[in-house]
Amino acid sequence: MSYNDRSTTNETTFREKDLEVSLLLDFYGELLSDSRRETAEMYYNDDLSLAEIAENIGITRQGVRDSIAKAKTQLYSFEEKLGLVNKMREIDSTLSDLIKRLEQIKDSLDASKRSEIDEIIKEAKTITI
Repeated sequence: MSYNDRSTTNETTFREKDLEVSLLLDFYGELLSDSRRETAEMYYNDDLSLAEIAENIGITRQGVRDSIAKAKTQLYSFEEKLGLVNKMREIDSTLSDLIKRLEQIKDSLDASKRSEIDEIIKEAKTITI
């Protein structure tokens, strides 16, 4: 594996982790202190640098880094204890599987039943978690 390949892989991994923390912020952000939540949101959701955040809130870059690290640790701890993000993913996966199964079944039904199945599928697709 070349250096560039590793760099791309690391960037993807970091982006995935950032997306994961952003999702955890959506679920558990209100459980953080106001300052930690705001700092983490600026970093993960608004894509501000440590220096930009430090300037905005009037603390050092190291203070920002520490706040973000503590927020991230707390968010993962909340997920470990409560499991809401994991449960949401399970529900989403199950719902997707049910929709696929309904679409497969409807082809073997008469027209009136197909229409009914289409309505169920349409309604199921509007469910957001």
